[in-house]
Amino acid sequence: MIRNYFHRTLSGIFLALLFVSQVQAQNFSWEKSVVLIDVKRKQYDYFQPWTTPMQNQQKCGVVIGKGEILTTAEGLSERVVLRVQKEGRGKWFAGEVLWVDYYANLAVVGAPDEDFWKPLKPVGLMVPSKPEGPMQIARWRSGKLERRLAEFNQFAVEDGKLSYVQHLQIEVSSEIAGAGWSEPLVAGEKLVGLVSSQNGNVCKVIPAGFVDSILKERTRGKYRGLGYFDFVWQTAENPSTLNYLKVQGDERGVIVTETKPGTNSNLGALKPKDVILEIDSFTIDSTGDYKDPDYGFLNLEFLATRSRWAGDIVKMKIIRDGQPMTVNYTVPKVDFEANLVPDSIFDQPPEYFIAGGLVFQPLSNMYLRSWGADWRRRAPFRLNYYNNQQPTKERSSLVLLSQVLPDPFNLGYQEYRFLVIDEINGQKITDLESVKNSFNNPHNGFHIIKLMKGDNLQKIVLDAAETDKTTQRVLGRYGIDKPFVIVPEKELVEANK
Repeated sequence: MIRNYFHRTLSGIFLALLFVSQVQAQNFSWEKSVVLIDVKRKQYDYFQPWTTPMQNQQKCGVVIGKGEILTTAEGLSERVVLRVQKEGRGKWFAGEVLWVDYYANLAVVGAPDEDFWKPLKPVGLMVPSKPEGPMQIARWRSGKLERRLAEFNQFAVEDGKLSYVQHLQIEVSSEIAGAGWSEPLVAGEKLVGLVSSQNGNVCKVIPAGFVDSILKERTRGKYRGLGYFDFVWQTAENPSTLNYLKVQGDERGVIVTETKPGTNSNLGALKPKDVILEIDSFTIDSTGDYKDPDYGFLNLEFLATRSRWAGDIVKMKIIRDGQPMTVNYTVPKVDFEANLVPDSIFDQPPEYFIAGGLVFQPLSNMYLRSWGADWRRRAPFRLNYYNNQQPTKERSSLVLLSQVLPDPFNLGYQEYRFLVIDEINGQKITDLESVKNSFNNPHNGFHIIKLMKGDNLQKIVLDAAETDKTTQRVLGRYGIDKPFVIVPEKELVEANK
């Protein structure tokens, strides 16, 4: 009986808090702050890179200042038309992207027409993003602002939606369906964050505190982009391992197992077998967590983005060969192109080169994602294997024979695909520009294509005198406009900044 009374009392308190929150939200009138964004964009097919299907996507945005709408960056790449709509209905206004950071999955959108901004109102950001009391997820549906309750689960440090940067995220549960397109998570009059993904009833939210730190740096003109920790570590929960590394006392810290080659700014800062005890004066426990003053216990990876930016120096207390010392670690800039297999490519068409019906493409995760949501399991194992390899001076990236467009000229090779190229006509292949150049230098009247060791097929030989003629015939037969699309390296770098 006492238990039932206690349960009813708690339920009454929760309903009272919910009522207060709903009244606050209604008084604030979120209808004047949440807008709808419509994007028409190119949706490339990496299996047929010469085709350019179009896609329409609608998402939410939140007015955060004069002439500025905050939204996620997802869906803005290769945009052709961008429109914005207020109050869930009526006229669509031309929009423009004022700023975008695909690594952080954030963007700021504007609208040149002054009439659009009447009578919209900017909202405040909850900083730090510590959800207290009932929260709601809001979005426009059929001309009405839909609000669904959201329940706080936890703070987590995980990969972002569009990159491998691990940053703070909020996990909430909600009965809303089809979310993940920048729907605002609100509490009273404050924006708690933007919903970036949904799996079942669990939504991942980019916290307003993380957003605020980036926007402030952008306003100052000092935003250098996100950084990350480029070393691999493991927990230090095994006393025998710590004894071997000459760490005295209680279990603490994490053990560096691998450092990334080629990061000259950190050459020697950290070495394998180093034990990291502190980062930025935060004590690291044996599970790899530290106690954050705002969010409680979090994974140490968050310290690379907790008010830190690419190029910042982080002080780390470590033990190396039993000796305590302090090292200066420079936070490296996140760069999709720095990996052997680039993680993502935005605002650029897929590259390809066709010769004699053979289709060459750069190996990237964008290509591998063509196998669907479960691409890490479904894509060819040998291609996935290269994801774990580091670039070298000799080979900074990879090119594969993705398919062969059948023609009498390439009879016998038409079934081969997904094979990584080693060299063509004696030239090492690292990108499509080297592929193009190598085909200008046949070897004794033949094009000799050598594949990476480990594949059943090791060599492809083409008659150089017939290759160009065959290429034109294949283009006409399959309705392909161009024999190649190669983006200059400078443009690729600029696109991913």
